[in-house]
Amino acid sequence: MPTHPMPGRSLVTRRALVDIVRAATLGSYGVTGFAAVPLGRLLGRLGVRQPGLRVRLDDGLEIELDLTVAFGVPIAEVARQVDSAVRYAIRHALGREVSRLTIHVGGLRFSPGVVPPSALPASPGAIGPRDLADSGTDVA
Repeated sequence: MPTHPMPGRSLVTRRALVDIVRAATLGSYGVTGFAAVPLGRLLGRLGVRQPGLRVRLDDGLEIELDLTVAFGVPIAEVARQVDSAVRYAIRHALGREVSRLTIHVGGLRFSPGVVPPSALPASPGAIGPRDLADSGTDVA
């Protein structure tokens, strides 16, 4: 197998590009799925397009994602993770840079059977945020 670059062309279909982006996005911490409007969900079920994921190849590679995020995780951190994962996957698989990546968070998703943290009963003797604030300790 040659190790030096050889001139030529390669063709990557839009569907392959969408598969790369989808795999990188769903593998990211805190992402529970793609959010989509009802028409987008219908087109996704028909196999016409991936709901919540748009790819444009105009002047450069532009990707737009509509995501749902797990409840209780920092949304900004999830967005940074998705940005990094998608850019790396495209760079690694295709050798191209993403010119624009837009991430919309369309909602939060609770895991079934999990009680949100604010509704969990405090254990007896546990130190809560109010106790730390009243003690004069700086809490960041």
